[in-house]
Amino acid sequence: MVSNALSSIIEKALIQRHHQPFRTPADEWVSPCETSRDQDWVYWQPVAQDPPVSFRGLENAIEAPIHPDISAFYSSFWSGPIETASQEGHVSLIQLWNEDDFERLVGNLVGHYLEQRRANRNFTVFFATTEPDSELFLSIDNSSGVVFLEEPGQPPLRVIDTDLTGFLNRLEAIDSDPAIY
Repeated sequence: MVSNALSSIIEKALIQRHHQPFRTPADEWVSPCETSRDQDWVYWQPVAQDPPVSFRGLENAIEAPIHPDISAFYSSFWSGPIETASQEGHVSLIQLWNEDDFERLVGNLVGHYLEQRRANRNFTVFFATTEPDSELFLSIDNSSGVVFLEEPGQPPLRVIDTDLTGFLNRLEAIDSDPAIY
């Protein structure tokens, strides 16, 4: 299950950090996952969403269901990005910081859907970035659940895994504060 695999990665990351919070540069966005903040930093640990976000609005907008793996991935935690490594290289798992971040994600996905529809491509939903200096990202095919490596505005470059749970289960947590990119 996607939520179990994501929970496992987060737990491994926290163990590596001796359960010390992650930190990101301070800004005006407040999150349920914050443990404290000062003038320069926000300290946080992932927390379960309660209640979880719902993709019903996006489903209505695109007139299609959202793959259960996508929904499970984005509706599990309030969190900053989680840094990991895979056999393919660096992977930064995108997470939702707060409800406003979810609304921004949905807006981006509607635009992405329209772009892909105009190009006669299957709808994919991004869930991770790769190396900090790269435009490549990882996505989930909304129809099949297959994980792809993609480049903006292009068809998928290649299949990374047959499903998100399998991909998440082979990631290794990295003891690193997230890089924002």
